[in-house]
Amino acid sequence: MKTLIALLLLAGLGFTACRNNDMTNKSVTGEAGDPAKFTSIQWLDSVVNFGSINMGEKLRVAFKFRNTGNKPLYLSNVRAGCGCTVADYTKGAIAPGKEGEVTGSFDSNKSHPGEVRKSIFVTTNTPEGANHTLIFTGTIKELAPVK
Repeated sequence: MKTLIALLLLAGLGFTACRNNDMTNKSVTGEAGDPAKFTSIQWLDSVVNFGSINMGEKLRVAFKFRNTGNKPLYLSNVRAGCGCTVADYTKGAIAPGKEGEVTGSFDSNKSHPGEVRKSIFVTTNTPEGANHTLIFTGTIKELAPVK
């Protein structure tokens, strides 16, 4: 009898844990996929040219945006297109009329000299296209060898 009660308790805990996980997943991904919660976004800058830097330098690029809709704006996935860039972004809900930012920390040591074009991909809860591509460009100058 004790074994049966223990099994029932464990099964109940497992069901609760699965149900809670499912609800968590829906709350994270549901905002971006639910048409009733769509809003609109205005990128204040979606292409940035950082100019020219020396090989070995690190820099930070920023892309600002505004929620131009009447529902909260969510960025549900932000990722860099390559290993030389680490993306970060404003977390949580961005209220209507408020602004946020996506940033990229770029390490030119992990790239190559010459002209570069890098991307950051952003997923939002917007109907006009939940996937947005942010681009930054510039030139990496190779340093002359020390004699």
